[in-house]
Amino acid sequence: MKVNDRIVRMAQEQAGRTLRCAKWRAGLTCGVLTSWPADPARRTAQEWDAVREAVPGGRHLPSSVIKSRTRQIAAFARKHGRMPADVFQLEAAPRVARMLLLSACDGQQATIERHESDPGRALLRLQLPTRPDPRSYRDWTWIACPVALPPTIPQGAVLHLPTLRIHQGTVRADLAYTHAVPKTRRSGHTVALGVDWGLNTLLSAGTARLHADKTITSPGSGGMFRTAGVLAKQHRLRRLSEHLRAKADHYQRLIGDDTDHPLVARTLTLTEEIRRVSARRSNLNDALAQAGARWTVDQAIAAEASVIYVEDLRSMEARGMGRTMNTRLSQQVRGRIVNRMRHLAAEAGIAVVTVPARNTSRHCPQCLVPLRHRKAPDRPTTPGWKWALCPSCGYQGDRDTGAWKRIAARGLTHQAKTVVDRTGGAMVIRSVVDNLEAKAAITPTTGTGRDRSKTGPTRHQTARPTPRRRRTPSPTRPQGPAGKRPEGHAPTDRTRLPRAAHRHQNVTTTSTPTTGHRPRGAALGAGFHLHAHASPPRWAEPPPDPTVRIGSLS
Repeated sequence: MKVNDRIVRMAQEQAGRTLRCAKWRAGLTCGVLTSWPADPARRTAQEWDAVREAVPGGRHLPSSVIKSRTRQIAAFARKHGRMPADVFQLEAAPRVARMLLLSACDGQQATIERHESDPGRALLRLQLPTRPDPRSYRDWTWIACPVALPPTIPQGAVLHLPTLRIHQGTVRADLAYTHAVPKTRRSGHTVALGVDWGLNTLLSAGTARLHADKTITSPGSGGMFRTAGVLAKQHRLRRLSEHLRAKADHYQRLIGDDTDHPLVARTLTLTEEIRRVSARRSNLNDALAQAGARWTVDQAIAAEASVIYVEDLRSMEARGMGRTMNTRLSQQVRGRIVNRMRHLAAEAGIAVVTVPARNTSRHCPQCLVPLRHRKAPDRPTTPGWKWALCPSCGYQGDRDTGAWKRIAARGLTHQAKTVVDRTGGAMVIRSVVDNLEAKAAITPTTGTGRDRSKTGPTRHQTARPTPRRRRTPSPTRPQGPAGKRPEGHAPTDRTRLPRAAHRHQNVTTTSTPTTGHRPRGAALGAGFHLHAHASPPRWAEPPPDPTVRIGSLS
């Protein structure tokens, strides 16, 4: 086959990416093996320091990565009765993606330029072979590929050669571009957006302002990015994936070394289904990360904030909440959200800085006194985690709201301690200084109105006038013996949502009612939903009597 050196460059670049990934995995596995703890399920403080020193870049590596690698090595040891020698015994050979890295080429292989009249289109020209096995350079020809640019690419941006890949039978172009953006600053910020990772609410964010007299105030109550439906689907897919993997492992144990076993075909089907479920989970995580990052950056742009302070992900470990809840928290897409957040914030000139998360939910944002966490504001004596009460200054509020206030105040106070990480280029505040932490408090604003704290469920009020009149006119008289639909006060829409929507599944600051669940429809034989009945079979319907509507001839 006759190819030019540009094709070789693309292959070398793709091989280099795979080798760099394998080198990082090999270094991580070797570091965990050399500092293997006495109890793999629980490391001591000294063992954590040892493993971070042994792993390349371990000081800035999230602890969840080290714990997952430890669990993988422990599973290998239980299965084979020995420790793995390196990552090549622990993992299978990596798969190479089917793509063309045109960024490794120059103008002799591919070019891209914008359309002269339509800025939303571009023309990609590249050399492709006219036969599967080109024998000479005559078997190569230039192909013109029109590309539709998304509206997120600015008109003045400089386009770079894309990466071509096949997705569901369609060629996709991952296009990179360059455009001028404002430069981010490490310090000198006066308005900041604090972001907290919640339990039920994925993100809670709000703004804080640093005044000339070094006081910090919070002008609003902030907002919450709730993804209960997406996370529920994510958990369902996780459970489905675990079930399929356990079933495939069971089939593999039954098959053993028998290649003619009747379960071989089922195992192949399960493997394909596992791959599809994994792809669905990955796509869902990407969409969730993009939506969460976009929401956070939009909040900062609307508040005219120049910096976003986020909790340090290294301390976001899921423990102490039960096996199921720990698994759910560990599989949240926090790392992807932060990466997308840095990318989107850089386009607006907003800095993203990680701050230590120590005691952000424990101390009061106004006086830094340890809070008392309760179940709800109307149940101040019931222990819980959602509502926070301060015994010193009388502050009370949602736990996540107090957390983002502490994060924003800590970031504004310690902004002179912001440094740039050499490995990834991210801005980070590594440690908390005690004399500065004593000043990281939110100054309460004096309000003139009455206390509007919520102490109970909101009373339902209808937006319709009384009496509720029909707003849809009656239909005209149909052609037939049937009459018109009656007029009057009969509503044409549903007066209330289904019972499933009224169950207390969302995040509220009031306590849940204690009346319990009262099944109505199912108890009366109405099926899964109230007033939902199956249609009777045709043989159960009585035949119509043709003499019913025949009147007297006289």
